[in-house]
Formats: sequence, C-alpha cells, structure tokens
Amino acid sequence: MNATALLIGLGPLLGWGLYPTIASKIGGRPVNQILGSTIGTLLFAMVFAMVQGIALPTGHDLIFAIISGIGWASAQIITFKAFTMVGSSRAMPVTTAFQLLGASLWGVIALGDWPTTAAKLFGGLALVLIIIGASLTVWSEHKDAGNARLLRQAVLWLAVGEIGYWAYSAAPQATKLSGMQAFLPQAIGMVLVGIVYAIFLALRGEKLALTESISYRHIFSGLFFAFAALTYLISAQPDMNGLATGFILSQTSVVLATLTGIWFLGQKKTSKEMRITVLGLVLILVAATVTVLI
Repeated sequence: MNATALLIGLGPLLGWGLYPTIASKIGGRPVNQILGSTIGTLLFAMVFAMVQGIALPTGHDLIFAIISGIGWASAQIITFKAFTMVGSSRAMPVTTAFQLLGASLWGVIALGDWPTTAAKLFGGLALVLIIIGASLTVWSEHKDAGNARLLRQAVLWLAVGEIGYWAYSAAPQATKLSGMQAFLPQAIGMVLVGIVYAIFLALRGEKLALTESISYRHIFSGLFFAFAALTYLISAQPDMNGLATGFILSQTSVVLATLTGIWFLGQKKTSKEMRITVLGLVLILVAATVTVLI
C-alpha cells in the first residue's frame, strides 16, 4: 500500500468521522439536518461529475442508483433521530454495528460469501464480537431508568434504519455502474427524500424546513459526507486499496465520530465508561477486519 492510497483510504475517517459531530453541532431538527446534508452531497456530486465528465446514467441503472440514495437518506433520518435521543457518541457505534451485521449477512445469504465451514465459523464469531462491542459502547456506570428506555428506543430505531443502509449498499449491485457513476444519481435520491420529508412534516403542521436558514447551514456537513463517500469509492478500486482494505479503513470513522461526540458535544462519560467504550470500538474494528478478510 503506497502513501497516496493510504491517505485516500483514510478520507472516510475524516469525512464520516466528523460528519455526525458537525451535524449535531450545527443543530436543528432531523429534517433540517437531512435536507442540508443531502443538498451539500448533491452539489459535491454535480461538481465531481462535471470535472470527471461522467454522464448521468439512464433507465434501469438510474432507477436503482436513485433507490440507493433514497435508502441512505431514509436511514440517516432515523440516525439523526437517534442522535437527539442518546447522542452521536452512543448512536454511532450501534448504527455502525448494524451496518456491519447487515453487510455481512447479505454477503453470506445473497452473494455466497464465507463458503467454507471455517469461514462461516470465523465470520459468526466476528458478528458476535460486533454485538458485544456495540453493547460495550453504550454501557452506563450509573443506571437510570429514563436513559435506559431512551437507549432501547434508539437501538430499535437504528435497527429499522439498517433496512435503508442495506438498500444503499445492495441496490447498486443490480446495476452495471461503477461507484463513481452511481455517485450523482445516489445524491439525487438523497435530496428527493430530504424534500419529501420536509413537505410531509409541513403538511402535519411543522415549519417547512425548506424556508429555514439552519437547513442550508447543514450543506457544510453534507460536504463532509460526500467527501467520505467519494474517497471510499476511490479507495475501494483495485489499483488503490481494494474493496476489503478500503472497507476496513472506512470503518475507522466510528472511532472519530464517537470520540468527537464525547469531546466536542458534551456527551460525557465517566473514566470507566470511556475505557469500556474504547474497548467496544476496538472489538468492532477487529470484527470488521475479520469479516472482510475471511
């Protein structure tokens, strides 16, 4: 692995690692966050497509790429909701764990991954490690019935959100598009969800997010997501880091997202909770490494 490939591979560490913290810091409702983030992603994707001369796909490929973006944005709305319930430092490791579980199980069931008995054994153990790691990151030294109830609700919401993240990853597999070709139509699907969600809430009596300035401040956070997505697509190419190594490097973002949430958003943990949280993050990263190398 050369230095350039490594630097590109660590792009998602910065982009996806800082994205939830920046979005939480800017504030607003989940609808403001998803609307601004998706607009920022679309602007980034349009500039990239023009610079690279990538044409918008058509037909079947366009539809499935847009569905992919719809899946991500729908799941991200739920993730933003979880942030408001328990904070990004608790929600991020859990949603990362669900995404790893979903990607691994989809690979085994639909794509024929882990074909040997040994692979299934090591893969199964890795999935158990992911669950244990996620559990450790949300452990509380001082039990509180109200906080425990919110945490259970947040975990259930994040489990539902995994359906959207699964669609984000799985839908492009039904196309002949490369990751870079799918980037712009995915962003279109994301923006569509943001606009529809804003209109839906407005019809229910809430203020229209399209008219709120805070929505457009979230364009800044969307640029971080787009940067991470693009550098991951480049990193995963065979002549760079490859899919397996690129995926492992991208998962390091959960560490930065969790720690910056604690340090910069006032999501306090005791010293014992911090040690256990770090242990949980290490287990998740180890398990992620195992799932893509077996």
